[in-house]
Amino acid sequence: MNSVVIAVVIMLALSLARVHVVLSLFIGAVVGGLVGGLGLDGTMLAFQDGLGAGAKIALSYALLGAFAMAVANSGLPRLLADALIRRLGGEGATASTRTVTITKYGMLTGILAMSVMSQNLIPVHIAFIPLLVPPLLSVMNKLRIDRRLVACVLTFGLVTTYMYLPFGFGKIFLEDILLGNIAKAGLDTTGINVMDAMAIPALGMVAGLLVAVFVSYRKPRDYEDLPIIGANVEEEAHPTPYRVTVSLLAIVACFATQLIMNAVGAQADALLVGALLGLAIFLLTGAVKWREADDVFTQGMRMMALIGFIMITAQGFAAVVDATGDVAPMVTAVEQVFGDNKAVAAFAMLFVGLVVTMGIGSSFSTLPIITTIYVPLCLALGFSPVATVAIIGTAGALGDAGSPASDSTLGPTAGLNADGQHDHIRDSVIPTFLHYNLPLLAAGWVAAMVL
Repeated sequence: MNSVVIAVVIMLALSLARVHVVLSLFIGAVVGGLVGGLGLDGTMLAFQDGLGAGAKIALSYALLGAFAMAVANSGLPRLLADALIRRLGGEGATASTRTVTITKYGMLTGILAMSVMSQNLIPVHIAFIPLLVPPLLSVMNKLRIDRRLVACVLTFGLVTTYMYLPFGFGKIFLEDILLGNIAKAGLDTTGINVMDAMAIPALGMVAGLLVAVFVSYRKPRDYEDLPIIGANVEEEAHPTPYRVTVSLLAIVACFATQLIMNAVGAQADALLVGALLGLAIFLLTGAVKWREADDVFTQGMRMMALIGFIMITAQGFAAVVDATGDVAPMVTAVEQVFGDNKAVAAFAMLFVGLVVTMGIGSSFSTLPIITTIYVPLCLALGFSPVATVAIIGTAGALGDAGSPASDSTLGPTAGLNADGQHDHIRDSVIPTFLHYNLPLLAAGWVAAMVL
């Protein structure tokens, strides 16, 4: 059996069995490497080499957590939460059904808008989640919102936006990586409108979101009012105008730095530089006192540390998968088994993309792996250029939502689990997998058949 499939299945099975994601990734990588013929020494070397690629990501997220905690310490997010609570009639009041409904869907719409803008208009990816979500948990509790719904809303914006709109991260995914790698593989992409190719798959994601909002998680769900892990409740309850102003200045500076660096194509990590600048503003202005800085930053880094460790381990897993060289034989086996049956072959190619991305945790990393194999296969089967783009783009995006190692699920978990009541696997991974991967698989297959 193919080592890539075995590695991913073991990783997912262990995660579902409540084994920690980091350990699941490591065990899956070791078994996959051994089955793939790398041997224990070769597997460990490949895994260790891959770890280095995740170090920068982990440091960026750790500093982002510190920055988020500094913002929370200023009291700015608490002002937003208090404004929503006042709209509901106060902490102990019982709001009318109409007020609850309007506030609930207004909040979900705002979270969705922020998630969408984080990929395109203000490309900060998951940087907004630890700033926005934890202070709103008390409001969500009062509204009895199912946090699985919020996870689905966040993940929809994080994934669908870059896979359909060619701006910000979407430009990188659709034009630089998708079309760029397809052109390198020998298919002329001149004149292909990538939005036309990805429209049907994007509609599959919309269908999944609608099911999550109006069917699956429509009913209320109760949570306890617990304090945010690591947050200084007393400081949050008494924000001062000065600290709020500095907080706004730091947020603008952080995001503006990322926008400018992305616009000029800087090689340095924009998130890392932006977080450092924001932290510097808090310290230099005295909004975070020097004697409190160590505690504030340590608490923030602890909040995002899990994401960092998972992302580092996922890079090691991806390196082992790549070192086995078993992705190409897996696709070749698909071609041999299904021959000229376009319908079954399209489904098989999409499923292979799902398996690879579920293990790696990044659609951006999956595309270069599968494109060089999929392009000649699609041409041999007689798929049109637009259908080929749809198949490869969908195969790459499949698995980003619903992967235990994807920042599209890790980001929502980091925000929603700030009080320890949101499980990563059961409340983020499984809901997003069911609501997005299944309709995206179906929609990608339809696109392959009709385009």
